[in-house]
Amino acid sequence: MVSLQKVIFFLWLFAKVGVLPDDRLNAAVGGTMIFTTTMSPTEKPFSSVNWSFNVSTPIIIFVINAENIIGPEYEGRITFFPSTASLELRSLTLDDTGEYTVNAVHDGTLLNGRTTLVIHEKVSSVLVNSSSTDLVEFSGSVSLSCSASGPSLSFLWLNGSSEVTASDRVQLTDGGSSLTIITVTRFDQGPFRCRVSNPVSTVISDPVNLSINGPENMDLISSPPQGYFAVGSDISLTCSVGSRPPAHFKWFLNGDQLPDTGSELRLMDVQMSQSGNYSCQAFNTGKKVFSSFLTC
Repeated sequence: MVSLQKVIFFLWLFAKVGVLPDDRLNAAVGGTMIFTTTMSPTEKPFSSVNWSFNVSTPIIIFVINAENIIGPEYEGRITFFPSTASLELRSLTLDDTGEYTVNAVHDGTLLNGRTTLVIHEKVSSVLVNSSSTDLVEFSGSVSLSCSASGPSLSFLWLNGSSEVTASDRVQLTDGGSSLTIITVTRFDQGPFRCRVSNPVSTVISDPVNLSINGPENMDLISSPPQGYFAVGSDISLTCSVGSRPPAHFKWFLNGDQLPDTGSELRLMDVQMSQSGNYSCQAFNTGKKVFSSFLTC
């Protein structure tokens, strides 16, 4: 009687190559992998099929004359598909990483295939930390760092739904896990998210929002639009500014603060004593900006 070892050696020696994918396969711990052969389903049974792991280890399953011999480590973890000689392996562990080989005889033809399976832990514990969340527009920088657990990690940053890419103001370092924005603007408020991937999973962090303070592009407009006015005129001065968060205003005449607040200053029935240089000051929690003076 021919021993099992001799049968396996015979199949290995004379088999043809190519019934399994050449590409490396990836799967997650606890998951399932189906090794699907390229053989077409057949009603005529295979004379013999042998699945092995890392060649020298005990068999996964050996099928001959419709009898199945399953390795003790694989009891309850596999399903064999006799029509294609494919194999399902369940409850994967890191120890299942390695090379898988199938040798089969069908209708007098010797067949074999070989592929590599790599088991990965899933990505977990994705967290973003910021060096600051309260910044001043045009005068501050911020660094965001992304940490995660798992092997073979790749990082991608999102600002809202848009991918963040490197530029003159944006630096991506430490394999993409660190993001630095130089000279922040109001458009850098986020929300920022870190997307971490490996071959078997993807996890996106909770959002981080930045508070970017500071008004800009100030303008002081008079109505009617002229620099000199007759005694008794009514004049409206409006201070406009782009600001996030919204700006507050103070008004000054010749450097002295007026009691008026708000973006508009109304001067009714003006007198000579009200002549001078008017200015407004816009401010918020981050920064103050003065407009140009207006002489009335």
